Amino acid sequence: MKIKNVEATWLHIPIPKAQQHVVSDFGRLASFDTVLVRIETEGGIVGHGEAKEEVGSAGNCHAVAALINRKLGPLITGEDPRDIARLWEVMYNGTRDHYALEHGRVFPILGRRGITICAISGIDTALWDILGLSLNAPVWRLLGGRKAARMPAYASGGWAGAPKIGAQLNGYIAQGGFKAVKMRVGVIDGAVPNSVQRVKAARQALGPGIGLMCDAHGTYSVAEAKQFCRQVEDCNLTWFEEPVTADDKRGMAEVRASTSVPIAAGESEFNRFDFRDLAELHAADIFQPDLAICGGITEAVRIGAIASSFNLRLAPHLWTGAPAFAAGMHVAAASPAGFILEYSLAANPLLHELVEEEFRVKDGMLEIPERAGLGLTIRRDFVARYAVR
Repeated sequence: MKIKNVEATWLHIPIPKAQQHVVSDFGRLASFDTVLVRIETEGGIVGHGEAKEEVGSAGNCHAVAALINRKLGPLITGEDPRDIARLWEVMYNGTRDHYALEHGRVFPILGRRGITICAISGIDTALWDILGLSLNAPVWRLLGGRKAARMPAYASGGWAGAPKIGAQLNGYIAQGGFKAVKMRVGVIDGAVPNSVQRVKAARQALGPGIGLMCDAHGTYSVAEAKQFCRQVEDCNLTWFEEPVTADDKRGMAEVRASTSVPIAAGESEFNRFDFRDLAELHAADIFQPDLAICGGITEAVRIGAIASSFNLRLAPHLWTGAPAFAAGMHVAAASPAGFILEYSLAANPLLHELVEEEFRVKDGMLEIPERAGLGLTIRRDFVARYAVR
């Protein structure tokens, strides 16, 4: 089996104004963007992956698409797509890949982080999709099997102000029977007391039986994050996500040491070495790798192993299109540390319209499908309509 072609396409899907996020530290998000990776073998098997360079919905993806089409794709064309571990090292170590493979340690190229890892993410996931399709087995089976046929999911959204946040979150619960919901806090509220007011309003409206997560998108200072944690200690938060910027891991560790609120982080991290640092600094309780950013399925499995070895938990960042969502779901289902799945309640055509299959939450649970590979059928007309050339 040989790789015949690697193609990356930037998909840019406008979001109707009425459905745009108008209260967010990212500003008004008027589109959903990602890079769809398509790899075809000489035998006709086609696998798909996803790469992106920004954790938010919108972004200019020309650089990632070009990196895949003009550098990494040609580098692996003609190779056996089933040699996933070796191909990951080839892409990560570049011209020094022979040293890495010979000596058993990395010799990474200088551009090893940033969009290089994002690009590897999309290719790696597509290779796992091909392997599953070639063996007529779901990816989770190749990773050691799933822990259960269904996993809990939480509804992710929550931008409304204090008077309406309870109704907004309860509306999410009504859509899928969710037992947990997530809301946004941080710089969008202007000051910490305003975020605290919204969280307390949310908890009062939800009652004690619904899990409540808060996401600051890394926008607080260490002092502000500590202040927030102190003032919401009685709200029984499931976790507080990205309290400070990912560039300040020691600051995040300081926040974690100051509170009993579990700290979640990782959507802005690029590979296992970043997550190793989070673990060794005792900076987080929950790891949240984004499968379109962190290095794909191969690297996410390694990140899950780090989480498990440090008695931490894994909850992938799934604010993505269908390929990265499915990849994260398969990894979480097979990982000892995986315990819950993020489910976007914002406008996300890349999750609901890019593929023929549905990701349906019922009674707060998401089925882990038995379809081969990632279990996706890409709608080519959708790709053609929204492709940026």
